[in-house]
Amino acid sequence: MTSTPPLIDVIIPAYNEEQSIPKVLAEIPAGLAREVIVVDNNSTDRTGDVARAAGATVLREPRPGYGHACLAGMARCFGRPAAEQPDIIVFLDGDYSDYPADMTALVAPILRGEADMVIGSRALGERESGSMLPQQIFGNWLATTLLRWFYGAQFTDLGPFRAIRREALERIGMQDTTYGWTVEMQLKAARLKLRNVEVPVRYRRRIGVSKVSGTVKGTLGAGYKILWTIFRYL
Repeated sequence: MTSTPPLIDVIIPAYNEEQSIPKVLAEIPAGLAREVIVVDNNSTDRTGDVARAAGATVLREPRPGYGHACLAGMARCFGRPAAEQPDIIVFLDGDYSDYPADMTALVAPILRGEADMVIGSRALGERESGSMLPQQIFGNWLATTLLRWFYGAQFTDLGPFRAIRREALERIGMQDTTYGWTVEMQLKAARLKLRNVEVPVRYRRRIGVSKVSGTVKGTLGAGYKILWTIFRYL
């Protein structure tokens, strides 16, 4: 008797990613995901239309914020009948900065029963020159250092490319609706003593301008929210 393969759903928050989202969807390893959910986070371009044409399930979340988009995707996954709940949920950005082909390596520790959550670490992987700005590199170093000091969490990155067991994600109880999303997941996973590992992932310059690191307002807003989230849960 053959065992049933695990169900993997992918959630891609996307805001004005009309040019990049078809490339992202085309490079997700064939047969790996049961469903790819693109959450159109109130885009003003044709992000939703091109994602749908490329075969994705498209949800529209009019409230701005990375966390709002991720929560909308999770609501679809968690809203399925019990027998259809995903075993693993993967989060992937829609700007083509990550390499979707690395998803196979990302989910491997979970499939082997070695991890509950896997972070794709850009710090451990290969980064194209200019793909991460100095403020991103410093911010990641500061945040992961504080996570180690205060929560005993051994992370090198707050990378958005990540995979997590659905039961673990439910236990974490995500709440953040904006920039604190990634760090909230990691610090709560550490507090719950989940099995957290990192795998190296490749990273390249994104298509278009970053809504966070590409603007002063976004950089300051993200930095403040990440630090606030870290100290909030002490």
